[in-house]
Amino acid sequence: VKQKTNMRVATEVAKASHVELALKYGIDFLWIGARTSVNPFFVQEIADALRGVDIPVLVKNPLHPDLQLWIGALERISKAGIKKLAAVHRGFFTYEKTEYRNSPRWEAMLELKTNHPELPVICDISHIAGNTHLLPVVAQQSIDLDMDGLMIETHCNPAKALSDAEQQITPQQLFALVSHLKLRKSTFDDERLTLSLAGIRKTIDQLDSDLLDILSNRMKLVKQIGALKQEGEVSIFQIMRWRSIVKQSLLKADEIGLHRDFVKNILIQIHDESIRIQSEILNKEVE
Repeated sequence: VKQKTNMRVATEVAKASHVELALKYGIDFLWIGARTSVNPFFVQEIADALRGVDIPVLVKNPLHPDLQLWIGALERISKAGIKKLAAVHRGFFTYEKTEYRNSPRWEAMLELKTNHPELPVICDISHIAGNTHLLPVVAQQSIDLDMDGLMIETHCNPAKALSDAEQQITPQQLFALVSHLKLRKSTFDDERLTLSLAGIRKTIDQLDSDLLDILSNRMKLVKQIGALKQEGEVSIFQIMRWRSIVKQSLLKADEIGLHRDFVKNILIQIHDESIRIQSEILNKEVE
């Protein structure tokens, strides 16, 4: 392929022998797959094989949304002396049935970019989508979230592809997909729009402050409930109460135009913190 097209070539490596063969035959890029990055021992073996080598390496996220595991894999490769390092977001395995092959869980990728702004992040839209009709949507969202590049599977005849045929597109379809992407600017050119944005953000900052005050007051009430449960020797988790909160809140979400999943995720976080606080109160004497 390199001889005929003069293109650079990348391949996946899963152990030291793969690295040695790739280097022997002049592969230009290496990437570590999701099933390898999940295992620190495999990653370290690859890192050891890369010492003293100057080659770009891409590290895909682990199968499950474990950000520290992903960062750990990147750090192991970095400590081996690799300077041209990038992360690849390919989505996460989930037991829930969704429209995606792998759940995007964009918040994990955004946290990685926030904590490591110097690290390029590429989106493997093919493995997130798992099919061809979702590719344009995932590609555009990746661009809108300031990704540094896209990994897209293409095949001259996808129907005859030996793996992942359902998510591959032809070179012609690839050209059309990339051509229709809308590239966004990082800042406004119009001063009027900039001032409007600043005003709206100021209001948002105040609302965020108000939300934190409300959450603080709510947790004070949670502590009172914990004290009552301790006195009455009542269990922390009350299933009927929890189901009632979720039901009422989701109905309210429908009324005011908030997405149900968004509201439910917030409720779960609040409920988890409430349980943590009450557990501390009820288990003080045990300690």
